[in-house]
Amino acid sequence: MKPTLSLLLSLLFLSITAFAQKSLLQSGPMLGYNEMREVLLWAQTTEPARVQFAYWPKEKPGEKFFTETKQTLKNEAFTAKLPAGEVEPGTEYAYQLLINGKAVELDYPAEFKTQELWRWRYDPPAFSVAIGSCAYVNEEVYDRPGTPYGSDYHIFNTIHRLRPDAMIWLGDNTYLREVDWYSRTGILARYTHTRSLPEMQPLLASTHHYAIWDDHDYGPDNSDRTYVHKETTLEAFRLFWGNPTFGIDGQKGTTSFFQYNDIDFFLMDDRYFRSPNRLQGGDRTMLGKEQLEWLIGALAASYAPFKMVCIGNQVLNPVKAHETYENLFPEERAYLLQRIEEEGLKNVVFLTGDRHKSELSKYVNAAGNAVYDLTISPLTAGVNTREENNELRVEGTAVAEHNFGLLEFSGPRTERVLKIRVFDADGNEEWSLEIPSEK
Repeated sequence: MKPTLSLLLSLLFLSITAFAQKSLLQSGPMLGYNEMREVLLWAQTTEPARVQFAYWPKEKPGEKFFTETKQTLKNEAFTAKLPAGEVEPGTEYAYQLLINGKAVELDYPAEFKTQELWRWRYDPPAFSVAIGSCAYVNEEVYDRPGTPYGSDYHIFNTIHRLRPDAMIWLGDNTYLREVDWYSRTGILARYTHTRSLPEMQPLLASTHHYAIWDDHDYGPDNSDRTYVHKETTLEAFRLFWGNPTFGIDGQKGTTSFFQYNDIDFFLMDDRYFRSPNRLQGGDRTMLGKEQLEWLIGALAASYAPFKMVCIGNQVLNPVKAHETYENLFPEERAYLLQRIEEEGLKNVVFLTGDRHKSELSKYVNAAGNAVYDLTISPLTAGVNTREENNELRVEGTAVAEHNFGLLEFSGPRTERVLKIRVFDADGNEEWSLEIPSEK
């Protein structure tokens, strides 16, 4: 039976409408923080538009809930952050982005699972967290001449195929250029350009994303507290990332914290309070006194079997090179490690980026407790192939190519194990290592 003219016209109208709605989507949707009774949803449009999300339990597709509606605005880079506040713990949901009241059809799944209410009931669930840093996306007209600095964008598809529960972006998540540093227009344009990478979109839609920053997404290379546009880049960071909070104890900056199942993650800000690297006297600091003391106190208060401290620069590497903690702020580094020792803190793992190569460093303090520093870099930016004599490096963990890490937490509540796996851009495993939690 041949389709009628009215049916053909209806199908054509639906097709045109779907295309029109998708053309209004600049980037996303993206999942932000994930809690038992609330999940953050994010999207960016190409022009002013009304954004809303529908979501429903996958087992009950007829039971739909809706977020509030947000009108996107040019002065907010047309971004929208909307909490899904009618969710229940340990439940799988599908969701749909609506722009101007019309559903946007995606070519990949848009779904999430809320954290489980496991405590006092059963062992904490196994889960995985992807990590990486240094994501450079080329834009030829504004890039330095010569060989493009960014490549292997398919690494984001590779991460997506592993279906991690969450991902932590460890700084240099976008690279501000000379044309961007000193204007709000340039900063928001750069954040938009990176977030719009096609290869990134499926990963954004089905993994919960958390982030810290380092120099390139904060300001110019090696930038510090003297950067005059740091309030603007702080605003951009807040617009484009879905962390649960930004700043502690009434301070500005990006410092935050989240707990995923039984593991604590501390999101540190190594730029907003940082003294200039070349400053010879006075207040020389990377974290600032208040943030540093907050971290030590929060670590001491934590009952988590692993305490994961996310910070842009390498902490343990003893080599005096570039922006390692030891090279620029050795007194503050020594104080932090001393306080970790004095407090008897166990299972502290620093997650770091910046160096354009990956490695695991291990330090055993005088109290007999191991401290780790897992550096994962770069995702797509240039690779550092220079060798360093890092005497704390765990043998066999050096990687000098585009790569990412996967942290897998598993085991009974009192015997949790962290398995670290590092993959190249194509998904080939470079190395893996298990670290049992110390009692």
